Amino acid sequence: MPPRHLALALAIVAIWGTNFTIVRMALSDFPPLLFATLRFALVFAPAALFVPRPAVPWARIALYGCLLFAGQFGLMFYAMGGLISAGIASLVIQSQVFFTILLAVVLNGERLRGPQVIALLLALAGMALLIVRADGGTTPAGVALVVAAGLCWASGNHIARSVGRGEALALTVWAALFAVPLLGAATLAIEGPATIGRALATAHPGAWAALLWQAIGNTLFGYGVWAWLLSRHPASTVSPLALLVPVFGMGTSAFVLHEPLPGWKLIAAALVLAGLVVNLLASRWVASRPRDTATGEPI
Repeated sequence: MPPRHLALALAIVAIWGTNFTIVRMALSDFPPLLFATLRFALVFAPAALFVPRPAVPWARIALYGCLLFAGQFGLMFYAMGGLISAGIASLVIQSQVFFTILLAVVLNGERLRGPQVIALLLALAGMALLIVRADGGTTPAGVALVVAAGLCWASGNHIARSVGRGEALALTVWAALFAVPLLGAATLAIEGPATIGRALATAHPGAWAALLWQAIGNTLFGYGVWAWLLSRHPASTVSPLALLVPVFGMGTSAFVLHEPLPGWKLIAAALVLAGLVVNLLASRWVASRPRDTATGEPI
């Protein structure tokens, strides 16, 4: 990956990591599903007036929006509404790295190597510790919801890899069109019109600023550039860089929200991050090995 592409990826993970704290603060004013709905409504409009629809089948655009946007953020924001802390959510969502690789194995025929299995087991051990030692700030239900959100993110990554190099931003904008109805129906059914109306009437300016940042900085820039990177580099190269998200996420939430970091949380984080690092090193090792001329597999 060229240095300028690496710099872009690092900027994105810094935005995504610190964003968990911003979201948690905004959820004091907005119910989570309404917040997600408004975010993607702002992503689509007015950007759709200036960004043409991508040359991608409607079904693929719809699936990307439903999985990456409605699925990931609907589940994650709902969990962050009281079922999981901001810092731990930033860690658990990185299950997407392993789901992305497993989908590549199942759908693209890529092989899962021994070190990658070890990496997966390390990460699973960290997730299990989070569930076993769940407290008031982090519950098993919250962990499960964010893991499901990670699967949605990984599925979106798989779709992004099949999109043309010049279509990343357009895909992000137009996929939001399909996320809004799903999230809107969810907020009406679960949170209710009375809660929605009260939140819209009483939200503080800081919460509206956070919402605007969600649309512009986190989504249009973040996911647009991330999809652009995935269209140019292997998933095993791009996705593991997201291991820095929980570093920013847990650090920011501890500093700003005063989120406690007892020893067991640090051990769980270390296990997950160790798995991500082992996977990254294993992927690079596999990529550097000579290939069999007949099968294309590493020798």
